[in-house]
Amino acid sequence: MKVIGFAGSSNSGKTTLIEQLIPALKEKGLRVSVIKHAHHKLEIDRPGKDTYRHREAGAFEVVAASPQRMVLMREFERTHEMSVHHLIGELYPGVDWVIIEGFKDADIGKIEVWSSEGTGAPLFELDPFVVAVATDQPDKLTESTQLPVFSRNDAAAIAQWMVDHGERFEYNAAAYD
Repeated sequence: MKVIGFAGSSNSGKTTLIEQLIPALKEKGLRVSVIKHAHHKLEIDRPGKDTYRHREAGAFEVVAASPQRMVLMREFERTHEMSVHHLIGELYPGVDWVIIEGFKDADIGKIEVWSSEGTGAPLFELDPFVVAVATDQPDKLTESTQLPVFSRNDAAAIAQWMVDHGERFEYNAAAYD
């Protein structure tokens, strides 16, 4: 599998870009998984539903499955921040691409999604793992860069670049054991 991250400040357009990138990769016959970092309490269940009741009763893990979908919910007894590498290890191994949203400090190749309205300096200035920049304002980048710069609105071009440079994103799980 190949792994690539998308990082940037809040409201920079990461989710929108990834939302457009997934079908662009699927059109190429590729299977895509996504790992999203959440800074807040993540809740995908609803009070009163069986799975919610099982979690509330104290189950460590609850798996709900239908013929179309499966979800695994795991409750940590205390706060626990999983590494991006551990989360990749939880995925189905038969995917072609894993897209990571967030985890901007992770040691994986990533595309910075940048907007001049974001906070802080661009990541590419300091992060050696940033391999490209996607922005809607290339003329406002605070520093020139030798990295590829894409329009944040051109998912097809980004998908093609990813495929063309796929060998650099091959994931070696053994390197992180």
